[in-house]
Amino acid sequence: MTAELPMQARVVIVGGGVVGCSVAYHLAKLGWRDILLLERKQLTSGTTWHAAGLIGQLRATANMTKLARYGAELYDKLEDETGVATGFRRVGSLSLALTSERLEELRRGASMARAFGVDVEEVSVAEASRRHPLVDMAGVLGAIYLPRDGQADPGNVALAMARGATQNGATIRENVKVTGLTLANGRVTGVVTDQGTIAAEVVVNCAGMWGREVGRMAGVHLPLQACEHFYVVSEPSDEIPKGLPVLRVTDECAYYKEDAGKIMLGAFEPNAKPWGMNGIPDSFCFDELPADLDHFAPILETATKRMPLLGRLGIRTFFNGPESFTHDNRYLLGETPEVKGFFVACGFNSVGIQSAGGAGKALAEWIVGGAPPFDLWDVDVRRTFPFQATRAFIVPRVSETLGLLYADHFPYRQFATARGARRSPVHEILRRHGAYFGETAGFERPHWFAEPDEVAQGQRPEPHDTWGRPRWFANVAAEHRAVREAAGLFDMSPFGKFRVEGRDAEAVLQRICANDVDVPTGRIVYTQWLNERGGIEADVTVTRLGEASFLVVTGAATTRRDFAWLERHIPDDAHCIALDVSSGEACLGLMGPRSRELLASLTPDDVSDAAFPFGTARTIEVGMAHVRAHRITYVGELGYELYVSAEFAAHVAETLLEAGAPFGLRLAGLQAMDALRLEKAYRHFGHDIGDEDHVLEAGLGFAVKVNKSPGRFGDVIGREAVLAKRQSGVTRRLVQFRLEDPAPLLFHTEPVVQDGEIVGHITSGGYGHTLGAAIGLGYVPCVPGEGPEAMLARRYEIEVAGRRVPAVASLKPLYDPTSARVKG
Repeated sequence: MTAELPMQARVVIVGGGVVGCSVAYHLAKLGWRDILLLERKQLTSGTTWHAAGLIGQLRATANMTKLARYGAELYDKLEDETGVATGFRRVGSLSLALTSERLEELRRGASMARAFGVDVEEVSVAEASRRHPLVDMAGVLGAIYLPRDGQADPGNVALAMARGATQNGATIRENVKVTGLTLANGRVTGVVTDQGTIAAEVVVNCAGMWGREVGRMAGVHLPLQACEHFYVVSEPSDEIPKGLPVLRVTDECAYYKEDAGKIMLGAFEPNAKPWGMNGIPDSFCFDELPADLDHFAPILETATKRMPLLGRLGIRTFFNGPESFTHDNRYLLGETPEVKGFFVACGFNSVGIQSAGGAGKALAEWIVGGAPPFDLWDVDVRRTFPFQATRAFIVPRVSETLGLLYADHFPYRQFATARGARRSPVHEILRRHGAYFGETAGFERPHWFAEPDEVAQGQRPEPHDTWGRPRWFANVAAEHRAVREAAGLFDMSPFGKFRVEGRDAEAVLQRICANDVDVPTGRIVYTQWLNERGGIEADVTVTRLGEASFLVVTGAATTRRDFAWLERHIPDDAHCIALDVSSGEACLGLMGPRSRELLASLTPDDVSDAAFPFGTARTIEVGMAHVRAHRITYVGELGYELYVSAEFAAHVAETLLEAGAPFGLRLAGLQAMDALRLEKAYRHFGHDIGDEDHVLEAGLGFAVKVNKSPGRFGDVIGREAVLAKRQSGVTRRLVQFRLEDPAPLLFHTEPVVQDGEIVGHITSGGYGHTLGAAIGLGYVPCVPGEGPEAMLARRYEIEVAGRRVPAVASLKPLYDPTSARVKG
């Protein structure tokens, strides 16, 4: 195109692949007209043109599934709207299980599909063979069929959305390279190109494989890295039936699709090949990478046995092309926490075609509305941390994540690569005591501990990934019992910790916090941060340290998200600053009915209930350190969070452990903590509560004080939504469930069945070792004004891998409903 570039636009989209075209299309559909999409070469010339074009509907969460289903519906009608054929066909998909663990995963996935409203069938091996007659069913134990899955022409999907965007007023320019971004006062103000500078209110990074480099132009570090992705296409044959379902044999790392009388075979192999670590050639345009027959040979050899016709036909095309992957196999979406107005939609991990329609719609609504349209935490860019974009981290990590797309998705599986980046000050102590570490936000966190006799014999804890009871089930049970009956010690150092300081600190927090933080020094306030819809943006504690000083504590995974929310809601004229001090202090959680006795034996300070009541914080001596002790709990027992400067943390931990034996002290990990909090029905952000979950429906109204006096900066955020919901009544409630059968296990997304009908799904689950069965939380619809008795009188079941298990439902915690143990 030779027309001159405009000097300004309301929004500039960087990248003309399927995602960039989708964002442009959906912004235009929402009425924006001053939209400029810039493509460095030609539309679709990066990754889109060579994508496989598989359109699945079922994703890991309800909202991701909703977006995938929307994409399929969109591609089905785009030709009528734009005149560009997308090639979309609903051929269905068939997934085979070759192991009992995989069959359990598929059955659990089928239950999840039913909870999310996706058509699904479990089919026999004979029926699977009938639906895909080219497959040798040797070793197949079972199969799942999704009739409304499909496939499409990837390039034409993108071009159809590009046409739709321009028909609605957007401008698309090819052969324009973005070389920089302009910033001012913490927000993006435009883009610099090889043909001039363009002012813009919003810039969207849809640059795919180049997304990491575009992010760096704004000082934003995105964990993105290209990997080589292989597939082969057979010679054509009349023996290949038309309209075969997409076939996935994930135990063999392979997928197959029929296209124009040929078979495409692709793979997600366990040890992938990162590409472009030193940058992508500037000339890259519809390029292919060199074939690597040796790398792909094991996949091909197995595939010709699974589909013998493939071996007889021969290979017409061997393709190798790069695709962009992230550190955790979830794409990056949303406004970056570092730079206002700079949005990203990239890193689609080989599911860009099926995801683009929904992702583009969600991001466009986010840009126009100023907030996520619903809970997008799964893919929210605010979950990332800058260190994850370092070469030493992201290159080995994506060599693993590509293969994990088709690996068994066990509930507690941990990444094996790029580990050890972040360690708490007591890491080595925990390691010596037999900790099995998992990863959260890069932190090495103990999940469970080996038995002391195993540690004494030099045995290291080993993972055991399964859908059943793992070998470490008994270890967690012992830790759980120790916390319920005596005392447990948790490393909680990865918590996010923010100091909020200044003479306006209270007024700022009064607007952000739903609860009342106008409390005396030393009080701890449990509170949510709400959005204007009454949804929960953060779940935190706020401790008043002084007249103009507060400490906010949040989870490790949400640290960047929550700090960005806090910073962006401090008014420009406020005498208030926020500092992320997370790394400055360790936190040790001493929990259990004998925790007070143990603490009293180590300090000259009075820690009696009268001197140190629940919900307060005070500085005490422990050994040779001064510790700020917070009397609060996430496990439902008497307990203390002990905050100590990092350099004293090891000493305090050793002091507690040396003195703890007479009190039954035991080290405990995250698995025990999760089980303990589930018994007490404590909510977990990102699973049980999020930004589309109304605080009253989540059962957290006790922590909401919307009638507190408005401060200098106005009423609390979300006040009107809370008042409106109180007036109209809730339409769903978060309910706690306990299975009546002690054998099945709950994890998340299992369907909740009320009087024989699926009405929701489990948001988080685990095993309640005190209650003696699996425990889960989940939202259940209710009639406004309906009392708890009527709601709980219904018959409840939880569907576990296709089997419906009777369950007890409760709106109060099944363990210690009056919190007597917490306050005792």
